Amino acid sequence: MTPIAELALAEARDWIGTPYLHQASRKGAGTDCLGLLRGVWRHLYGAEPEMIPAYTADWSEPQGEEALWHAARRHLIEKPLANAISGDVLLFRMRSGAVAKHVGLQGRVGKAPSFVHAFGNHAVLESPLSEPWSRRIVARFEFPNEVT
Repeated sequence: MTPIAELALAEARDWIGTPYLHQASRKGAGTDCLGLLRGVWRHLYGAEPEMIPAYTADWSEPQGEEALWHAARRHLIEKPLANAISGDVLLFRMRSGAVAKHVGLQGRVGKAPSFVHAFGNHAVLESPLSEPWSRRIVARFEFPNEVT
């Protein structure tokens, strides 16, 4: 694991138990999956890379636009799906044919893979990266060593 990936995963795990709250991004108070990623980013780099507009639960679905994927490509480093390390950002497509709009951070890799994410009507948790979750992964990213 790289030093930045190690810091990212440690910070994500520090959010475990934060209640799910749509559009929020405050450790201990409330967050959604994007808010968790935003909080990890702030911890690593001090400020968010861009302003996040308000979004609905079905955001970018009516347009069929891969808004989250495009934003991830602007700020993270895309890598092959097979090159997993702990601390990677995972992008999920929740339904076949739908836009990718769930994110989490890879926890363990190997025999018992896991990921940290904020899941609707729950909280931030570390879940097993089971086959049903694994087959939903459409992209894998790593955090940059520095932000330009």
